[in-house]
Amino acid sequence: MHAITISEPGGPEALVWSEVPDPQPGEGEVLVEVTASAVNRADIMQRQGFYDPPPGASAFPGLECSGRVAELGPGVSGWAVGGEVCALLAGGGYAEKVVVPAGQLLPLPEGVDLKRAAALPEVVCTVWSNVFMVAHLRPGETLLVHGGSSGIGTMAIQLAKAVGARVAVTAGTKEKLERCAELGADVLINYREQDFVVEVKDATDGAGADVILDNMGAKYLDRNVQALAVNGRLAIIGMQGGRKGELNIGALLAKRAAVSATSLRARPLEEKAAIVAAVREHVWPLFDGGHVRPVVDREMPMSEAAEGHRVVEESGHIGKVLLVTS
Repeated sequence: MHAITISEPGGPEALVWSEVPDPQPGEGEVLVEVTASAVNRADIMQRQGFYDPPPGASAFPGLECSGRVAELGPGVSGWAVGGEVCALLAGGGYAEKVVVPAGQLLPLPEGVDLKRAAALPEVVCTVWSNVFMVAHLRPGETLLVHGGSSGIGTMAIQLAKAVGARVAVTAGTKEKLERCAELGADVLINYREQDFVVEVKDATDGAGADVILDNMGAKYLDRNVQALAVNGRLAIIGMQGGRKGELNIGALLAKRAAVSATSLRARPLEEKAAIVAAVREHVWPLFDGGHVRPVVDREMPMSEAAEGHRVVEESGHIGKVLLVTS
């Protein structure tokens, strides 16, 4: 088979479409013939040499895919060869075939075709686990999403609206904010021109956001705490704005607020399986009737993954960039 390999850390040109041995499914695993994968920020960090795969994971990038079941490993039940699936991965999605723990497989949701399903597993599992399983967003509360036009952001808007929450988003252009509004965002903040702390306070009569989903890390830490409501919850999922920041514990105590920071890739298999099962139970039904849908900016051949990385690094996209095998 062919896969995207990384000979040495570097720019997008480090991604090379190479011939490699086919993977073989082990106990409790399924071999999937990949139709599409999607570009995530974590893939870019891996290419740059800052985010190695966890032990035992494929060395190839790619944290999600869609495709057809090609082979069942020993001990696998509930899936059939030829079945159409999408999957959460620890790596290996940028390839023609990938081995997946059976607990990380999902059937295609209602109304989503095989290619576009590749845009779902990583973002849905990230949003559901952080916003709902950890931060416990409830109907009537306000969610602030940084990077509202990203893959994570576009899914967070839709899921929050589906459960009856109010959504504020930040983005850097008028076009991106307009797309967020089309998905249901209520409060639109251009972070290049507006202070999100002020805008969120104004939109909530001074209360602040009940939950904040943050991809920036250090750069926004202090202002995120300022923007939180009493009993607010800050969920940090990225470090695009740096790794180390100063936390005002006094402000946190005064608001009885909480800060959590999670990653998905290195979690134990049983934790990932529990998240995938929760997504299948709570999120997949929302696709029936179009309450939630994947947002795909563009697709390109997987052999041209370097160009996909350039697009995402330049932040010129809205939603997900897909890499397709054929």
